[in-house]
Amino acid sequence: MQTAQAKGHEIHLTYLNGPDVAELALTDAEILAAVEAALAAQGRRETVIEPRVHLVPESSDKGHFNVLRGYIKPLHVAGVKVVSDYVDNYKQGLPSEMALLNLFDPDNGTPLAVIDATAITDMRTGAVTALGAKHLARKDSKVLGHIGARGTSYWNVRLLDSLFDFDEIRVHSRRPESRDAFAARLTRDLGKPVIVTEDWESCVRGADIVVEASRLPQPEPMLRTAWIRPGALVIPYGTMSAVELSLTDIMAKMVVDDWGQCRKGLPFGALRQHVDSGRLNEENLHAELGQIVAGMKPGRENDEETILFWHRGLSTTDIALGHAMLEKARALGIGQSLRFA
Repeated sequence: MQTAQAKGHEIHLTYLNGPDVAELALTDAEILAAVEAALAAQGRRETVIEPRVHLVPESSDKGHFNVLRGYIKPLHVAGVKVVSDYVDNYKQGLPSEMALLNLFDPDNGTPLAVIDATAITDMRTGAVTALGAKHLARKDSKVLGHIGARGTSYWNVRLLDSLFDFDEIRVHSRRPESRDAFAARLTRDLGKPVIVTEDWESCVRGADIVVEASRLPQPEPMLRTAWIRPGALVIPYGTMSAVELSLTDIMAKMVVDDWGQCRKGLPFGALRQHVDSGRLNEENLHAELGQIVAGMKPGRENDEETILFWHRGLSTTDIALGHAMLEKARALGIGQSLRFA
C-alpha cells in the first residue's frame, strides 16, 4: 500500500467518487480475488475485525447507519466504512444503502483515501455470498432461488452465476416492478433467462442454492424450512429475520462470516432469534468462512449435507475491495487528489 502523498508538511489523499468507481470497472474475477484474499487473511488471524456498531437517528423503522471497522495486515491498511440503511429510499429515487469508506495507514494514522463505497457494499456482499457457495454448495448446483432485488442482490446473482453457470435462476421480491426490473437487468447482463416468481415458495422450493436478501420491516417467517431440499445451501442475510426457527434443525453445518458480529446480545440479523434462543451457538457453529477459505476447516464434505451460511458483512472485505480499487485507480490515473493537511 502506498502512503498518502506528503509534500513538505502537506498530506494528500485520494478521493474516488461514484463515477470513478464505475470507470474502474472491476471484473468479476478481480472482485472475487480481493474478497477471497481478505477472507483467507481473516482465517489466518491476520486481520482485526471490530463488531459493527449502529446509529439510529430516530427509529429503526425509518433507517439507521452501520459503522464497520477493520485492519488487514497483508495489505497494510486499516479502514472505517459508514453505510446508511433506509428501506423506503426507493420512494425518493435513492438507493436504500449509501456508503463512504475511509482508508488509513495503520502505522501513523494518515488518511489514504475516501471512496464512495455504495458499489463496494453491493460487490463485496455478492462476493461473500458467491465465495460461501464456492466452498459450501454442491459443485453441481444448477438452480438458484433468490429472494430480494436490492443492490446487493444483483451482485449475489451475477457472481454466483460466474462460478456455477446456473441452468435456472429464479427471483422474487415484494414489489412486482422491482423484481421485474431486476430480472430484466440480470437477463441482459448474464445472457440467459431469469424467472420471476409470484411468491416465496415457487422461488425457493427445490433450489440447490437459496439466498434470502429480503427487506422486511420487522421479523416474519416468510421462508419455510419445509421448502429446503436436502443437500441445499441456504444463505440468509436480511437485516430482519425472514426464516423459521426450525431452519437450523435441518442443517449438517452452520457457517458464519464472523462470530463476533453474530453472537448473542447484538441487534438485527437473519438468525438473531436463533442465536438468542441458543439454536446457533459457539459450540454447534462449524466454522467462520475465513477458516474454510484458509484451509483450516473443511467446507462441504459430501453432497448430502444441508448447509447454512449467515453473513452479516465484514469490514475487511470492504477494505480489501477499496484497496483493490485504490491500486487500480492509481495505475489508471483515475480519481482526485485532495489536500488533507
